[in-house]
Amino acid sequence: MKKEYDIINLHCGGCASKIQYELDRLENLKDVNVDFYTKKLKFTLINNQDESELLQKLNEIADKVEPGTYFQSTSSQEKFTEENDHNHVHSHGHSHSGELGSKLDLIILTVGVTLFVVGLTLPKSLQKDIILIIAYGLSGYDILFNALKNIKRGKVLDENFLMGIATVGALGLGDFGEAAGVMIFYKIGEFFQDMAVNNSKKSIEKLMSIKPEFANLKNKNGTVETVNPSKVNIGDILIVKPGEKVPLDGTVVVGSTTLDKSALTGESVPVVSEVGDEVLSGSINIDGTIEIKVTRLYSDSTVNKIIEMVQSAGSKKAHAEKFITKFARYYTPIVVFLAVSIGLGLPLLYDGNFKLWFSRALIFLVISCPCALVLSVPLTFFSSIGKGSKDGILIKGGNYLERLKNIDTVVFDKTGTLTKGSFKVTKIECLSGTERELLEYAKAGEFYSNHPIGKAILEYGDVNIFEWEIQGHNEKAGYGVNALYNGKEILVGSKRFLEGHDIEIELDESFGTVVYIAVDSKLIGRIFVEDEIKESSKKTIEELMGQGISVYMLTGDNKKTGLHMANLLGIDADKICTNLLPQDKVSKLEEIKLKSKKGTIFVGDGINDAPVLAMADVGISMGKIGSDIAIESSDIVLMNDDPYKVIEALELGKKNNQVVLENVGFALGVKVVVMVLGVLGIANLWLAIFADVGVSVLAVLNASKILKQKIVK
Repeated sequence: MKKEYDIINLHCGGCASKIQYELDRLENLKDVNVDFYTKKLKFTLINNQDESELLQKLNEIADKVEPGTYFQSTSSQEKFTEENDHNHVHSHGHSHSGELGSKLDLIILTVGVTLFVVGLTLPKSLQKDIILIIAYGLSGYDILFNALKNIKRGKVLDENFLMGIATVGALGLGDFGEAAGVMIFYKIGEFFQDMAVNNSKKSIEKLMSIKPEFANLKNKNGTVETVNPSKVNIGDILIVKPGEKVPLDGTVVVGSTTLDKSALTGESVPVVSEVGDEVLSGSINIDGTIEIKVTRLYSDSTVNKIIEMVQSAGSKKAHAEKFITKFARYYTPIVVFLAVSIGLGLPLLYDGNFKLWFSRALIFLVISCPCALVLSVPLTFFSSIGKGSKDGILIKGGNYLERLKNIDTVVFDKTGTLTKGSFKVTKIECLSGTERELLEYAKAGEFYSNHPIGKAILEYGDVNIFEWEIQGHNEKAGYGVNALYNGKEILVGSKRFLEGHDIEIELDESFGTVVYIAVDSKLIGRIFVEDEIKESSKKTIEELMGQGISVYMLTGDNKKTGLHMANLLGIDADKICTNLLPQDKVSKLEEIKLKSKKGTIFVGDGINDAPVLAMADVGISMGKIGSDIAIESSDIVLMNDDPYKVIEALELGKKNNQVVLENVGFALGVKVVVMVLGVLGIANLWLAIFADVGVSVLAVLNASKILKQKIVK
């Protein structure tokens, strides 16, 4: 049973990882995800348990790690305002917006800063020391108070305790100015760190503003009622005015307009929509009033699917995120151990100068918090997934994003992926009877078809078929259909399908997609249909091959058609796999994966592609014309069906990996350098503060820059 709770008063990335660790240890929970940025707790409950007892146990764990933090259901959260959250008394040094957000806290800190500046200007005297001590108390009273409270709870390695020990130690050594300055700049650094994190969160939340707030429902009596989109049923008529969002997926039945779909697909060019055109929820109506007939409930709508996929992406963590979470548990104890060893061990073994080595040990305490890593690495993945969503690339988890950095093979389906999937009949060849009769039997066979080829035949010509005339219908996916129509047995499908029914076909294999038609075991003709290659397909394949990536194409077409397509797209002839049935695609992908040394992507769109999408290292589906099952089976969804988005996804994966390595290298590098300089007596507490909060701010800003960068130049 899947559970989801809101996290209240969680203001520390490090604490989020500690809560995650504690909850992972509970036997009754699995797939636990504590998301610091969305403030959501998600997990799977293995055995049934009383809701109130479970919540109480979870809240006890959260409060022990970060006092004041608790979980509650989303419905309960709606009863609270943001003001309630901000007014809550936090007891952790990282509650930046809670502590520094109130006017009183800002006033106290401002007074402390003023006294600190005044104290620095005075000559050395008792008065100067008193002013600096007061400045220290005003700026750090809450940290000292929380440190004492947490000691009673058994927490002696949190940021409050470590900062308290470091600055009190500086006071004990008579460095009043350094103690006050370090505390003040620590608080200011935390404030800017919190601002950077919040700005990144707001940027990502802005991407989720596509959710429609209302729908104008047209009643049967002609009146219009404003309702919640979730209350609208399939078949209802909605009115969408200029400037409003399309609330649900539907078909235009009255009017025409221009729609902005950039929030859904990343396409900046508005699209004209007229009667009969499909419109997607979340699109913005620019200039005309239209009426649409709803085709999907809100729970199944495009906009809701996008929001759900992006919000749940954080639950599938990458190896880098898991490593950082695990690393953070050991980093602080190790650094504190080093501090104790330097402060007590070195003077005992070396020169007996406890004051000197104690002052140097304080530097280790200040930089013992792993927040720069705990904040920046998950935020990098969070920002990358948000950036992808903005560009019409929905990535379902950090683990899939991470896999994109090691890809050497991309396998494409043909129809609807590299081609538009909009077939048209180009030629009808009769062997007996008339063209009209051939088309009638073909339409009877394809009457229930959802395949693009079947739809093309149904839309061609003026021959009409009535459903009651079809007495039987059986479709074999990838082969064809046999039906009983007006007492005659109809076979419509591929050459292989008809030959499987003992019908000999001596006609030459022709270029293009060919549908054969037989009536009462006699071949009466064939219909030729053609598909159009997408504008960006050739460019996509050229760039992939230019990066040293092997490109394959799988298709059910005959060999002649496949080789012609290979020539048009620039794919090597030996990498075109033809005459494939759905089960053949699975075995073929297995063969290709064995040749791959890194990782394999499969890009497809249809129901028949679902097994291969799930089997690939990364499955990418087309979200616009792709089937629901293909979208569910894939790891990445391309909302505008543009194959070039595969290039963008790969570049996003590389950029994400680059920023992760930058942040990890920068954060650890600076901390190690400052530690070494501290032992040598070159660094002081001021530099240690930079190595702590300064590095955190820079790492967070570096992670959030992905949102604003153009990935493919």
